[in-house]
Amino acid sequence: MTPLAELRGVEKRFGVLPALKGVSFAVQRGEVHCLLGDNGAGKSTLIKILAGVFPPDRGEYYFEGRPVFFRSPREAIQLGIATVYQDLALLPLMSVLRNFILGREPVKFLGILNLKEAEHKVRESLERLGVFLDDLHRPVGMLSGGQRQAVAIARAVHWGAKLLILDEPTSALGVRQASQVLEVIRRMKEVGVGVVFITHNPLHALEVGDRFTVLFQGESLGTFARGEIEEHELTRLMAGGRLRVER
Repeated sequence: MTPLAELRGVEKRFGVLPALKGVSFAVQRGEVHCLLGDNGAGKSTLIKILAGVFPPDRGEYYFEGRPVFFRSPREAIQLGIATVYQDLALLPLMSVLRNFILGREPVKFLGILNLKEAEHKVRESLERLGVFLDDLHRPVGMLSGGQRQAVAIARAVHWGAKLLILDEPTSALGVRQASQVLEVIRRMKEVGVGVVFITHNPLHALEVGDRFTVLFQGESLGTFARGEIEEHELTRLMAGGRLRVER
């Protein structure tokens, strides 16, 4: 099966410092591929290459089976590659509805905003991912951290994301809020979106992930399918260790 997105032998340096050393990585449609590693492992560099922030120095990037070379994140977005960073890029004083449709407002005759249609489509997109909000006109800043993450994710899917990159979406959340976000991630598999889930938390990764890639100091220590690796083994790899042969 052709991956939705694939990096082959990617290298990236910043001055004399290598950030990625021959890393290969792929994600399928409807798959949650978890990317784990400690600070400085190379996770941020890898996702910025996927998102078109900068190109690799060496290696190849394929999207939907075709080689791509992005000169800006806008080009990646146009192909359906979206990233939800930790700052979310939501306007806290603006309503959920307005955050959703900002810059893409549906209009009717004479350019008048079709608010009823917009509210229907936004609510439909949210509920498709299991997000139920009683008031779409509530300012985003009044939502919980988990709800804000869910809104940012649903907005990206609403506008046609095929590949969604999530940068530590549960890192600053409590147990209940993190569970809400993990449920949204599960729902994305059902709608066929490929997900790259970056996290420090092996438990969260194992709860929703289909495959797991661990980076350490710019190198991949392996990719593992669900059932092939346990929490303590992921933790060992993230710290730069190796898997034990016996289990």
